Amino acid sequence: MRSITTLFFLFCFLAPSALAQLRFGFYGRSCPRAESIVANVVANRFRRDRSITAALLRMQFHDCFVRGCDASLLIDPRPGRPSEKSTGPNASVRGYEIIDEATRLLEAACPRTVSCSDIVTLATRDSVALAGGP
Repeated sequence: MRSITTLFFLFCFLAPSALAQLRFGFYGRSCPRAESIVANVVANRFRRDRSITAALLRMQFHDCFVRGCDASLLIDPRPGRPSEKSTGPNASVRGYEIIDEATRLLEAACPRTVSCSDIVTLATRDSVALAGGP
């Protein structure tokens, strides 16, 4: 019975963490300044507009709602081709300029390395921390 309990805990707690791809310092080797670049962009905006935390949380929620985070919310609409960004409740999401600035700086520092979805997640995390959250 003890071995079954042990296997259960290993499966429930160790297997998910071994399979998870999210971790602090993920870009430590491929783009060492990634987290500090995003943090600086967010901090600069947060000093001027503390409501950006709510905007970034909303963006994160709308992008990651059902099937995971894919940054599809960042795709601009084109004539005859609407996108998630411009339709329904997403049309009032704000904070894109923060993600655009962080993306521009990250592309200059580490081209084609940091995913847009990770930029949204890092920005949201940093904004929540600046607002006093966990």
